[in-house]
Amino acid sequence: MEPVNLSEFEPLARAKMSSMAYGYYASGADDELTLSENRAAFQRLKLAYRVLVDVRRRDASVQVLGHRLPSPVIVAPTAFHQLADPEGEVATVRAAGKAGTVMVLSTLSNRPVEEVTQAASGPVWFQLYVYKDRGSSEALIRRVEAAGCRAIVLTVDAPILGRREADIRNRFHLPEGLAAANLYGDQEGKVGRRSGDSGLAAWVREVLDPGLTWKDVEWLRGVTDLPVIIKGIVRADDAARALEHGASGIVVSNHGGRQLDTAVATIEALPAIAEELALRGAGDEFALLLDGGIRRGTDVVKALALGAKAVLIGRPVLWGLAGEGQRGVEKVLAMLNAEVDTALALCGAPSVAELSRDLVI
Repeated sequence: MEPVNLSEFEPLARAKMSSMAYGYYASGADDELTLSENRAAFQRLKLAYRVLVDVRRRDASVQVLGHRLPSPVIVAPTAFHQLADPEGEVATVRAAGKAGTVMVLSTLSNRPVEEVTQAASGPVWFQLYVYKDRGSSEALIRRVEAAGCRAIVLTVDAPILGRREADIRNRFHLPEGLAAANLYGDQEGKVGRRSGDSGLAAWVREVLDPGLTWKDVEWLRGVTDLPVIIKGIVRADDAARALEHGASGIVVSNHGGRQLDTAVATIEALPAIAEELALRGAGDEFALLLDGGIRRGTDVVKALALGAKAVLIGRPVLWGLAGEGQRGVEKVLAMLNAEVDTALALCGAPSVAELSRDLVI
């Protein structure tokens, strides 16, 4: 049966995937309370819509880091797309381009950054994990710049990997023939099977730097001219620090509930962050973004009304990719964008600029 909403893509994807791959995509940390709360928090919010507004013409477009996007929906960075489809991230970036939106490519992609940007018809940003070896991190940044990526999205909420019990049970590893194509060296790209553990958790402990501080944001800005977006912020004071350290934007994110369980839901963290950034004088050019739990067009409208410039979606893209490859991702993005258009009309907001805080109660 053809899906009629984003949630209906998941069972179709699950039927086509290995239990290990599905568990990796779907699971959260520990009891998965934050995973479910990201969604539940959106459902608790209500929309106090306006009436008798002319909505015959509607404009969902937004400006983010100099890119004019037809809709405020961006493809979030997620790892290992070839677990879902042989074309992997290349299929995803082609679908993002058809939707006119940004794809944020994960450090842990199966397809090399050069192949992804070559297949892209829209902007590609690169999500960065920082290695213990700063020289190798800088070499990766140079490679990303040369490939044509338009921004760096620095993930800061994963000094170690959250305890994902599904991955431990399944001994998560990359199947033979798949590797993390953007990593340095030979062995570092191979997330292999580990006895009694997730292979990815073991790799993170061995290779990535758990000692990142705000000084490393300064280091990153010193080695690249690309805009730097900091992903993984849920506190207003950390948002202010990001602004002070020269970030061009932040993603309010708890890593999709995959890191610290019982962490605050992102939509509940957003209002205080938006207020703090406004008080600090962050202008319209600052990219305040949000991910976590977006499944409906009304979720997108709520996030924008509470201060976000745009949202990122992760798991629904993977479900579309696993179900029908590139075409499945196109369907997911088209469906969510259509719902955004409907929500704008029914809220009495002809454009996203008219989504004000008082719409959400």
